[in-house]
Amino acid sequence: MNDERLFTLRNPWFVWSVGGTLGIAIVAILIGFIWLPSASSAFGDRSLWARICGAAGVPSSWYSGSSVSHVPSEVVVLPPSGRVHPAADAIGRGATIATQHCSMCHGVLGTVQVTAPALAGQYTDAVYKELRDYQSGQRESAVMQAIIAARSDQDLHDLAAYYASLARAPAAEKTPAGVGPDATAVRLAMQGDPQRNIAPCAACHGELDRKGAAPWLGGQSSQYLAAQLRAFASGERHNDINEQMRNVARQMTPEEIDSLAKYYAAMQ
Repeated sequence: MNDERLFTLRNPWFVWSVGGTLGIAIVAILIGFIWLPSASSAFGDRSLWARICGAAGVPSSWYSGSSVSHVPSEVVVLPPSGRVHPAADAIGRGATIATQHCSMCHGVLGTVQVTAPALAGQYTDAVYKELRDYQSGQRESAVMQAIIAARSDQDLHDLAAYYASLARAPAAEKTPAGVGPDATAVRLAMQGDPQRNIAPCAACHGELDRKGAAPWLGGQSSQYLAAQLRAFASGERHNDINEQMRNVARQMTPEEIDSLAKYYAAMQ
């Protein structure tokens, strides 16, 4: 019987097996995390380290703009199952509040504004969640918090019901005749970019699927949409549960943010 140990450096088969496995692993790492990211145009003009992190599925840098850890929104609102018609009196109460306090910024009947979102036809749960976040301070705005600070929960539901009952306004911006939507924006909206952990926008915001309290983005001002994406990217806005919007926005370039904002601004 051969008493020679199998796992020993004296065994050439063991040495060659371990060495070959390590060699293959090193070559695979060099190709997958260095050569391919540096050669791929999908990562834009980012640094090599940012490309390597993107290929590995991790952020190249963690947001550290503030030493205060913001608590995410505690409001979780699920879309209603089936079509639910709010009561007429709730819509009426919401219309009264909106006329008195909201129309100056959001327009009469929810017409599109430049720096404030259009609310006409917006999902009820999306409007309610944002109002709750403003009221609690999870989403910051000196104007909004002053208006709804003392409002009851019923008032917030009524406002959401009113705006959801309105027809959506025309698109804020129009694409020139004969010019199609930007290919990069379409790809990000409908497919995302898995290499950079960017999920498709349409998976949450309504074209492919919709997750709880995610708003409809079509027809909003491109200035407003781009400003919100940049706020998410910097951490200035932090009322997204589980940081899903912040994680996506941080991976996008300024050009991609502007392109995506214009794509949705031209959508009805």
